Amino acid sequence: MIRRSTVVYVALLLALAGAYYYLNNREQPADIELTLTVEPAAEVTQAYLFTAEEGTPSSIRIESKAGETVEVARDADHAWALIQPIEAQADQGSAEAAASQITTMRILDSVPDVDPKIVGLEIPEYVLTIKFTSGAERIVDVGVITPTESGYYIRDAAGKIVIVSRSAIDPLLGLLDNPPYLETLTPSPPTPEAGTPSDETATPEP
Repeated sequence: MIRRSTVVYVALLLALAGAYYYLNNREQPADIELTLTVEPAAEVTQAYLFTAEEGTPSSIRIESKAGETVEVARDADHAWALIQPIEAQADQGSAEAAASQITTMRILDSVPDVDPKIVGLEIPEYVLTIKFTSGAERIVDVGVITPTESGYYIRDAAGKIVIVSRSAIDPLLGLLDNPPYLETLTPSPPTPEAGTPSDETATPEP
């Protein structure tokens, strides 16, 4: 009679043999190549107060709530001329810099639900009137500076309230204090030549 322990040993031996055979003869899995798919970053679209389709500025007018006004416009020769506060020749560099500034007025955020009175737009602090080479004219209102001091509250030509970068607005507002006059040299008074009698008459001695 076969002892029970012997049967157990035989069964265990068969199980070990089967496991050994399986491990040595099973199909080896192919190497799995892990491909990391990197989604391209979403392109950030910059929004500007004025679009490129409107062309380049041909006239810039800035009015303050206090009544100050400065205006420059291109003349028949496409040169910048000062219209207000007086008619005069304009400094071309300063006027062209202001025109370039118009095209870079970046919108930082939109503020759809805000009381215009709170952000200084019920009675605007400033009004910008821009005419473009396309023939379009755009009027925007400038309110107060945002609490973070990074931008101004602006009511655009469509009536929407947005925040525009302060770095784009401040140089334009600075034209109110420093209009782009063409600097002219003031001639110095002539120096009397040697031997020329002065205006003073010598008093003869008695």
